[in-house]
Amino acid sequence: MLKAKDIMTKDVITVKPEATVEELARLFMNNKISGVPVTDENKNLIGIVTENDLISQNKRLHIPTVIRLFDAFILLGSGRIEDEIRKMAATTVDEICARKVVSITEETTVEEIATIMAEQHIHLLPVLRGNTVVGIIGKADMVRAMTL
Repeated sequence: MLKAKDIMTKDVITVKPEATVEELARLFMNNKISGVPVTDENKNLIGIVTENDLISQNKRLHIPTVIRLFDAFILLGSGRIEDEIRKMAATTVDEICARKVVSITEETTVEEIATIMAEQHIHLLPVLRGNTVVGIIGKADMVRAMTL
């Protein structure tokens, strides 16, 4: 049975949290990739950042709906506006990366990986040994695994 260590990309391109958004965009374009783990100097996982995070910087800001009920004003959908504004104004990777990262180990089976990707709509999974990034698995790696 194939495991993550058999299909993962071992030469992982990573980015530091202090990298600028412009540097990140260039990294994606120059390497023809759609996402990277965000790591510290010891390759410990901090977060993950994808093209979607860059794209969300340019989206339209949705202002919350305000309802007046008697003498009170109620904001609908205001809980996320601060996050949206913060991401739209971001200048570094640290400000736009996702901190809650689904990751796997080298021993995770291909079936488990496929289930995680399908059920959680994840396209990029860091492979960890402890908290250190040792590989990454994307959709292309999964498709290539079908030919092995």
